[in-house]
Amino acid sequence: MAELGVSLTAQEIVKHLPISGQVGRWGDEIFFETGILASDFNSTLQVNVGDVAYWPEGKCICVFFGKTPASQAEKPVPASPVVVIGRTMASVDELRSIQAGQNIRVAAVPVKPAAPVTAAPATSDRKLSQSEIDALVQKLLAERADKEKKKAQGAA
Repeated sequence: MAELGVSLTAQEIVKHLPISGQVGRWGDEIFFETGILASDFNSTLQVNVGDVAYWPEGKCICVFFGKTPASQAEKPVPASPVVVIGRTMASVDELRSIQAGQNIRVAAVPVKPAAPVTAAPATSDRKLSQSEIDALVQKLLAERADKEKKKAQGAA
């Protein structure tokens, strides 16, 4: 199971679900070809254990759970830039048990509606992704421009 973010690349992958493929292994990374052409915006070589990423070069989904052949230390390093689209909830042991050649199927799981909030929300240590920050900035700029436009119309 994995939780995907809200980036354009993640949304493009979700639009094509369910998808199936044959697993490949590259050290402690599993990947499978999707045939999906998605954005490489925000691509990076910086990934962490548990990251789910889209590899534009191979049109693959990758799951990192340890050292790869490109690693200099314990941290995974992709073969070339990837777009991090989410995080897996699977344990390292579960991922390590997946063998090359196995078939894999990725499908959307319905999300239960959140319970109504009756108390003050708990604080979270979750950090926003760059795409989430970009979306918030765009929203705030649009709201500000709208307010200024209304203010200018009211003065005229």
